[in-house]
Amino acid sequence: MTPAESEALTLDARDPLAPFRDEFLIPPHTDGSEQAYFCGNSLGLQPRAVRQALIDELDDWRDLAVEAHFRGKHPWMPYHELVREDLAHLVGALPHEVVAMNSLTTNLHLMMVSFYRPTRERNAILIEKSAFPSDHHAVASQIRFHGYDPATAKIELEGDEAGGAISSDAILRALDQHGERIALVLLPGVQYLSGQAFDLGAITAAAHAKGCAVGFDLAHAVGNLPLQLHDAGCDFAVWCSYKYLNSGPGAVAGCFVHERHAQADLPRFAGWWGHDRTTRFQMGPHFAATPGAEGWQLSNPPILALVPLRISLALFRRAGMAALREKSIALTAYFETLIGEQLADVIEITTPREPERRGCQLSLRVRGPREAGRSLYDHLHANGIVVDWREPDVIRAAPTPLYNRRIDCLRFVSTVKDWASKS
Repeated sequence: MTPAESEALTLDARDPLAPFRDEFLIPPHTDGSEQAYFCGNSLGLQPRAVRQALIDELDDWRDLAVEAHFRGKHPWMPYHELVREDLAHLVGALPHEVVAMNSLTTNLHLMMVSFYRPTRERNAILIEKSAFPSDHHAVASQIRFHGYDPATAKIELEGDEAGGAISSDAILRALDQHGERIALVLLPGVQYLSGQAFDLGAITAAAHAKGCAVGFDLAHAVGNLPLQLHDAGCDFAVWCSYKYLNSGPGAVAGCFVHERHAQADLPRFAGWWGHDRTTRFQMGPHFAATPGAEGWQLSNPPILALVPLRISLALFRRAGMAALREKSIALTAYFETLIGEQLADVIEITTPREPERRGCQLSLRVRGPREAGRSLYDHLHANGIVVDWREPDVIRAAPTPLYNRRIDCLRFVSTVKDWASKS
């Protein structure tokens, strides 16, 4: 064992959050050893407790059938309420401001129905140029639906910093230049490609001052960064739950609607589960929205999809987001330092260096042609180091604080050095 490995193991043993790793199932490598899993920013690992929790619901379905809505171990009728308090706490919201429902892009469309209300003079949407494709598709389709042209009504923010990050000044310049014709500002909490984190409160204040509605895609921020959505004041936010929230592939997503809109008479696409719960089962033809985010629900909650989210949120509650963030800052800095000291001639880090401008993800580019990056990516996977690849040339690695360790980071670096020595 090298001195570096001994030091990493010692620090890992002292980590107060170390026991949470045992709450997850770590995928094995082909040789039977545990993988070093840096892909929680794409799909989080399975919490151990999920399997039995799902079996419990299947047993209630078997034994109680429709009566499980009322007298199961976790009755299904109010099941979505079981995640509400923890979800609100995690994103810094009031309980009635959040709801778990649908998928991210579905929720984004539902929110744009209500908050993208274009006029002839104000019909543009501000989005980052490197936004996740689904966001681009949703935005362009909404613009077209209202009869406008994405070529002129979709304003794309380009990165103006090294590595593709977007400065606060660039956002303010865009608002100064286009603010009077922007109907909606839609930006990420953490940019999926660069790993840059954004100041949600500052963006919201600047955009509201220009008369724009504000929404955020928090797919890479929820469970990664401490959030204060209520205080930030954005109109809405949407997110998925299969990344840092470890709720399984295609997991049920989440939505935030600020309380100032709780009873607003906004246009929306309505469904029966969004109907006021006090009169929902009177089965009337006229829609009366439940106050708050739950009023945007369409259908009754998918119980089996909510189970993993309930289990995962309980882990976040036990760990505490403040403690997770403290570890994340230290672990990501350790990872960054190792790369900088031992791999600077091989890898470039494109994620902002300031801790307050990133979560746990580091976006990496191999110095050389794209083919070199793909070669390294393949080498890492062949050696049990799970990262992901994003076109055109980015390797993303996220040391997630719930289950990653310093020894994983050291293993990543030694594996890259092995590849470099053979290239």
